[in-house]
Amino acid sequence: MAEEVCFEHHPVQPHTEVDMTDDEIQKLLHEAENRLRAPGSKPTQDSRLQMSKGNENEDASSLIPKLSTNHSLQPYVHETNEVAMLDPLRISDSRQKNVPNFDPTKTRTNTSGKKKEKPSAGDDWFNLPKTEMTPELKRDLQLLRMRSVLDPKRHYKKEGKAKPPEFSQVGTIVEGPTEFFNGRIAKKDRKRTFVEEAMALERETRRFESKYNDIQTTKRSGKKAFYKDLRSKRGRKNT
Repeated sequence: MAEEVCFEHHPVQPHTEVDMTDDEIQKLLHEAENRLRAPGSKPTQDSRLQMSKGNENEDASSLIPKLSTNHSLQPYVHETNEVAMLDPLRISDSRQKNVPNFDPTKTRTNTSGKKKEKPSAGDDWFNLPKTEMTPELKRDLQLLRMRSVLDPKRHYKKEGKAKPPEFSQVGTIVEGPTEFFNGRIAKKDRKRTFVEEAMALERETRRFESKYNDIQTTKRSGKKAFYKDLRSKRGRKNT
């Protein structure tokens, strides 16, 4: 006959968490620390765990910066005679303060990024820039020296030496609102340079072409080609 074994089942009690205050925890840590410092005592696993937690708390608290209540932050701006003034000593570098004859009011500027000023004629001449000789400007200056050829009815003063000006600037004449429409230049007739204006005027008047023909006629006068041309003209008249 088989033996029957009966077991009595008891309900398992759940682990309950013990609420401890901060003072009790600090007291336990203090007692564990004293036991470890006592001679002949060996640290247990629980004491090691409690000590490691205490060290972590100390390390975390040491990382928090501590501000002294005696010293307050000094403002960068102070008021003088109802005017806000900036304290230059507060914004200057500590290394600059150690330099002898240091003037905090003269701030250091970045000279590398500043553009170099170009030479000009000065304020009396409206700061005219220095002449930059370009091919277009060379042709315009040469045409200005030959302006008596363009308009023979006007007389200009002769120039001693054909030297370009040291300071000059090329601009565009803009008509004012008081000028009448027939005194203005139309957009289609406006040119960029003097050479373009002279070429456009020549296409309209054909003055240089007629002048060239007169010169060639004078040169051929008294020659065989001249009399041959004369005879051909007479023959056309008789017919």
